[in-house]
Amino acid sequence: MPNYKTGERLRSRVSAAQFVVVRAEADSLDITCGGTPLAREGEDIAVSADQVGADSFTIEIGKRYEDEAATVELLCVSGGAGSLAVGSAPLQLKAPKPLPASD
Repeated sequence: MPNYKTGERLRSRVSAAQFVVVRAEADSLDITCGGTPLAREGEDIAVSADQVGADSFTIEIGKRYEDEAATVELLCVSGGAGSLAVGSAPLQLKAPKPLPASD
């Protein structure tokens, strides 16, 4: 099992998407994009746009993605396409926190 660290940079192997780990529990499973594990900083990979699956969506720069249990959170620093998941659990766009009302 991979041991992701807060602040670690990850890259998609199937698109141009890049991420920074915001939160990941010690026992996290592989984080995947398009069904392929994300590459760690320094790994040499070849990006091929034709590898992106039909179930992919646009990964937007500056957005955060997390799993339903909030055990893994990624910040997108370079947009792309793909379907993000931790193991078999999909990562979804994290909803913004509402600002407190000012009176």
